[in-house]
Amino acid sequence: MLLRDPVERALASAVAALSLSRGMFFAVSALYFTRGVGLSAATVGLGLTTAGAVGVLSSYVGGRLSDRYGADRLQQWTLAANGAALLAYALAGNVISFILIAACVSATRGLQSTAQVTLLARWYVGPERVTVRARLRVVMNVFIGAGSLLAGLALMVDTTSAYRLTVVLVGGVTMLGTVPLIGLRRRVAGLAERMDATGGQAQVRGRSPLRDRTYVASTVLNAIVAIQFGLTSVAIPLWVADHTDAPTVVVSALLLINTAYVALFQVRASRGAQNLRTAGQSVRRAGLFLLVACLLFAAAGYLGAAAATGVLLLAALAASAAETKGEAGGWTMAFELADPARAGAYQGLSQTGYAVAQMVSPAVVTTSAIDHGTTGWIALGMLFAATGAATALLANRAAERSVERVLDRDGVR
Repeated sequence: MLLRDPVERALASAVAALSLSRGMFFAVSALYFTRGVGLSAATVGLGLTTAGAVGVLSSYVGGRLSDRYGADRLQQWTLAANGAALLAYALAGNVISFILIAACVSATRGLQSTAQVTLLARWYVGPERVTVRARLRVVMNVFIGAGSLLAGLALMVDTTSAYRLTVVLVGGVTMLGTVPLIGLRRRVAGLAERMDATGGQAQVRGRSPLRDRTYVASTVLNAIVAIQFGLTSVAIPLWVADHTDAPTVVVSALLLINTAYVALFQVRASRGAQNLRTAGQSVRRAGLFLLVACLLFAAAGYLGAAAATGVLLLAALAASAAETKGEAGGWTMAFELADPARAGAYQGLSQTGYAVAQMVSPAVVTTSAIDHGTTGWIALGMLFAATGAATALLANRAAERSVERVLDRDGVR
């Protein structure tokens, strides 16, 4: 909150509010939907999956809207709309209303996320974009953890009213996140010019990201690496509880390790991915760390309680290292490979890849590691390692082409 740059300070404040509300929501949402709204677990899963598909589409659309209307404006509008949609959950009373509200929540979240990344791409330059994004990621993790702790009060009370009140607070806190963004254009000289790529016109000159084969390939590869988030949210709790002798409470310790590791080392990891070559190397290392983590998770299933706990802790550290390196490398590639004239459209495609990964990751990790045990863990780890290697190869070739274009432009060759 003490950052000197007014844009980063405003973004950090908005991210803090959004993340605090997300942490509270994650902790109580499942219980609220099943007990408060009266939905079955299967219905909740189906509704959230449907909403996730809407979020994928909105992530892409958000890029084009950012180019046309300004990423700062879009972020402010959609953050307010996201808060209003979350508030509406308190009024949900049946399946139809739940699915419609969930779709609105996912749509506004996708738009807001793309607008935020586009703002970074347009306002900051070079490695600074990745460094700032890393700092925002630290803020996000810390405040999600704080939100989860606050939601513990509702879990202690364990009543429908407590869960509904928490949902209301979630919406209200999210809407408060718009406050530091209000009037940002007036407070920061030059921001309006950087954000307005088209002057409000419908068309933006520049290359379409869908026709940029290198960017599309990079998006696909980084989306595959991003499936790793399904390990933390789905695979690890199920694996520890049902397939190892380690106490179930270890799950909380593993999540805490992940949160602390990202908070401590995400910015440092971003410094090791400052250009295309080092970004590719960072993603390659992430793939190898994920392979090690998957092998350790599989090994924990064959050990006693104490040994399994130790191996699981090592696996969590490897997975956390992979997360920081993979994210840093992926962010740099998303920024460096994009056409600056169409920053929004390119970042929209990149965010779409992440949205698809979030939507499919639970199914991927359960049908591989959980359903097939050791064989599944090995296959999943090999997928991550191969994807990391392919990403490094792609980044190296892109860097070589970039150097060749500079030489041709300067008449050196």
